[in-house]
Amino acid sequence: MVPTLLLGLSFGYAAAQETVCLSAQFRSPGDYILGGLFPFGMDTVNLTARTEPTSVKCERLFVDGLIWALGMKFAINEINNSSSLLPGVKLGYDMHDTCFEQVVTLQSSLLFLTQKGTTGIEVSCNYTNYQPRVTAVIGPYKSDLCLLTAKLFSFFLLPQISYGGSIEKLSNTDSYPSFYRTVPSDKNLVEAVAQLLNKFGWNWIITIGSNDEYGRGAQGHFLSIAENHSICIAFEGLIPTDLADPKTTNQFENIIRSINKTDASVIVLFAFSQPALALLEHSIRMGLSKKVWIGTETWTLSHKAASISNIQSIGTVLGFVMKAGVVPGFQKYVTDLFSSAQHDEFCQQSRKSNHLMSSDVVSTPCEQCDHATLPQILPTLNHLKVLPVYLAVYSVANALHRALGCTHQACPKAPLKSWQLLHFMNTFPFTVNGQSFRFDESHGTNPGYQLIFWLWRNGTLEYLPVGEYKESLAINVSQIQFHTPNQERPLSQCFGQCLPGQIRQIKGFHYCCYDCRDCPENTFSSIQDQSRCTPCQKQQWAPTCSIRCYDRSERYLFWNEPLTIALLMGMSLTLSLTCATALIFLKNLETPLVQASGGKLNLFGLFMLTLQSLSCCLNVGKPSDNLCTIQQIVYALCLNGSFSTFFIKSLEIILVTEFPRCAPTFLPWLTQRRAWLLVALCLLIQSFLSFCYVQLGSDYLLADYKSLRSEVLLVCDTRSWFAFTLLQGYNCCLAFVCFLCTFMVQTSGKQYNIARGITFAILTYFIIWIFFIAIFTTLKTVLRPATQMGTVLATSLGILGTYYIPKCYLILLKPELNKVDYFQHSIKEEPDEDSQ
Repeated sequence: MVPTLLLGLSFGYAAAQETVCLSAQFRSPGDYILGGLFPFGMDTVNLTARTEPTSVKCERLFVDGLIWALGMKFAINEINNSSSLLPGVKLGYDMHDTCFEQVVTLQSSLLFLTQKGTTGIEVSCNYTNYQPRVTAVIGPYKSDLCLLTAKLFSFFLLPQISYGGSIEKLSNTDSYPSFYRTVPSDKNLVEAVAQLLNKFGWNWIITIGSNDEYGRGAQGHFLSIAENHSICIAFEGLIPTDLADPKTTNQFENIIRSINKTDASVIVLFAFSQPALALLEHSIRMGLSKKVWIGTETWTLSHKAASISNIQSIGTVLGFVMKAGVVPGFQKYVTDLFSSAQHDEFCQQSRKSNHLMSSDVVSTPCEQCDHATLPQILPTLNHLKVLPVYLAVYSVANALHRALGCTHQACPKAPLKSWQLLHFMNTFPFTVNGQSFRFDESHGTNPGYQLIFWLWRNGTLEYLPVGEYKESLAINVSQIQFHTPNQERPLSQCFGQCLPGQIRQIKGFHYCCYDCRDCPENTFSSIQDQSRCTPCQKQQWAPTCSIRCYDRSERYLFWNEPLTIALLMGMSLTLSLTCATALIFLKNLETPLVQASGGKLNLFGLFMLTLQSLSCCLNVGKPSDNLCTIQQIVYALCLNGSFSTFFIKSLEIILVTEFPRCAPTFLPWLTQRRAWLLVALCLLIQSFLSFCYVQLGSDYLLADYKSLRSEVLLVCDTRSWFAFTLLQGYNCCLAFVCFLCTFMVQTSGKQYNIARGITFAILTYFIIWIFFIAIFTTLKTVLRPATQMGTVLATSLGILGTYYIPKCYLILLKPELNKVDYFQHSIKEEPDEDSQ
C-alpha cells in the first residue's frame, strides 16, 4: 500500500498542473458491448428549472463513481488480455453518468436499449430476435435507480448486474427477472445490525434513514424485525437527500431536536454518504450528546467524514461493510492511467475509440473527470470497494464464455441475444482470482459483512475491524473503545434487567418498556425469550419464579407406604379368615350344614375369594397397560366364581320353595355333579365378556401431570365405561338374580335359613359397589388403586362375614344344630328324587 501511495503522489503533483483525458476512457468498441451506469457527478444544475426535455448536467465530481467506472474498465481490459476466458473475443464498454438522478439514468438506459447499429428502439410484439446496443448492463449504484432500470431492462430480459443496489425489494425475481447484484441484500445487513444491538443489550434505539428507496427500505425492514429481537424504537425519522433544498436545514434541525428529547444512546443510520454526513455536521453544530452510531458502508467508509470539523465529538461509530477482497493490480492501474492520460498520443487514441462508439448520441460521460487529480482520488481509492464492480463484469464474461461455447483456445463469434445469457448466469458459478462465486435464488451474492470501528489515533481516522457477520455475529468487544469515561459499553435500555425467574411485562406504548413479573408454577423464564414464561414440558415441573424445569418423579401406590401396608394387612386378615373357613368346611364337608350350603361348591367359592383377595397385590407398585387390564379381569372372574356358587344355591332354593312340582326334574342339575357345568358356564360367559372388554377398551395406564405439583401420577384409568359396565355388569346380574331368589324365602324358627346368608352377602356386595362406583369415577389420585383394593377386600370380607363365617360359628360353637332336621328344608328334595 505504501509504495503505491508514494508512486501515486509522485505523479499526482504533475497531474495537478494540467487536465487529463479521463473523459475519453469510458467508451471502447468490441464484439460485445457492456453498458455501464456510474455516478460520475452529483448536484444537478438545471433539473428543477428545466422547462424543456433537455439534457441534465451535474456540476461536481463524485470520486467514488469515477473509481467504480475505472474498476469496470480495468476488469474488461483484464478479460480482453486473458487467453482463457474469452480468447479471440473483445469486450467493449459504454459507460454513462447517472448523476444520482432518475432522469439522467433513464436517458442512458434508453440508449442501451436502442437496436444494435441504430439510435431507435423498435416497437414489436415479440422481442426474441431483438438485439439491443449492449449485451449487458453494469450498474447503477443507488437502489432507487436500480428499481427504475430493472423494470425497463427486465422487459427486454437484458442482463443487469448492480454493484450497489441492495434493497430487499430487488430480490423479487418475478418482477425483476434479469436483475442481478454482487452485493448482499439489506435483509442481511438489517439482521446483522439487530444481532449487534442484542449483543450489547441495546433495546432503546433511534433509527434514521435517508428519504430514498435505500433508506426507507432498510429502515422499514429493520422496524419489521425489531420486535422479534426485543428492540424498541425511541424515535424514527427520515432525513432529506436533496441538500440544495432550502428547507433541508430545518428538517435536519427538527430531527436532531427530536433525538435530544429521547434518552436513547444508540442511533442506527441507514443513509448514503451525502445526507449521512450532513446529519453528522448538524449534530455537531447543535451540540448533540455523544451517541453510539451504527452505520453502513455507504457513509462509514467515506473519507470526507474525517474532514468534518470536530467529528470526534459525535461519540462511537460502528459500521457494517461488505467483506470484499482487494482487486489485484487495480491501484497501480489507476495510477498508470492518470500518468498516461497526460500524453497527447494516448488521449488521441482514446478519443478515436470514443468516436467509433457514436459519441454524438449523448454528451461526454464525465466532463468533470478531466479535472480530477490523483491526490484528489487517492483517499477514496484506498478504502472504496471495487470488487463488486469487478465481479459484475466477470459474471457477464463467464456467462458469455459458456453461451458461446468457448474453449481455452478460442471463442466462436456467434450471434448471441442478450436474454440467452440469463440461463448461464442463473445456473453456473464463476471463478474470479481463484475464488468461486454464484448468484443465489434471488440473484444476489452474500459474502458477509465486516464490522469496523472508527479508531482515532493522533487525529487520524482508522477503520479497525472488530467483528464479522455471515449468518451469525462474532465480535471482539475488547477492541472497541466506547466514548464513555471508562470506555465501557453505554446503556440504552427502556428498563433494567429483571431478576432470574421473572419476565418482562410490557407497559405503555413502547414494547421495550416493561415491568418484571414472577413466572407462575410450572413455567420458567428463559434467557432466550424474556417476554413470556416458557411452560415446562409435561414431564417436568417448576416452582414459582424459576429459571429452569425439573423432572417429575413418578407417583403411584408404593409397597412401603403406610396406606399400602394397612391394606396388605387387611388382605392378610382376609386370606387368613378365608383359609381358616375353607379348612373348617373341608373338615366338616360331610356334615348336614356344609352339604346344605353347597358342599364342595363352598370350597370352590372360598378358593375364588382367596384369589380375589390376592388380586389386591395387582394394584400396588408401578402400573402398566397390561396390569391395568388384568386388574379388572381377575377381579371379575374371581367374583364370578364366587357368585356362581350362590347362583346355583339360589336356583335350588327357589325351586324347592316356589316350584316344588318342577324341583324333581331340575334339582339334579343343581345338586349333583352337573352343577359344576353351570359353574363352568358362568365362568365361560364371564371370560367371553372379558374378551369383549379388552376389545372395546380396557383400562389403560394414565400419566396424570395435573393432579400433583411435582410428581406425575401413574394410575389406571377407564378407557370405556361401556366396556367396564359390560365386564362387571354380568356379576351384578348374577347377584341380582340371587337376591330375587332368596330375599322372600321364609323358614320356620326351628330350621336354618340358608337363603338369608345369600341375601345379606348380595346386599353387602351392592352397598359396597354403590360407594365404590361413586368414589372410583371421580377419584384420580394415588388413592384410586387403594380404593379398588379396599373394595375388593370389603367384598371378600362381606361375603365371608354374611355367608361363611356364620356357618363356621354353627359348626364350631353350636355342633348340636349341625343335624339333618335343622337343615331338612335344604336336603329334603333328595328323598323325593329317590321316590320319583
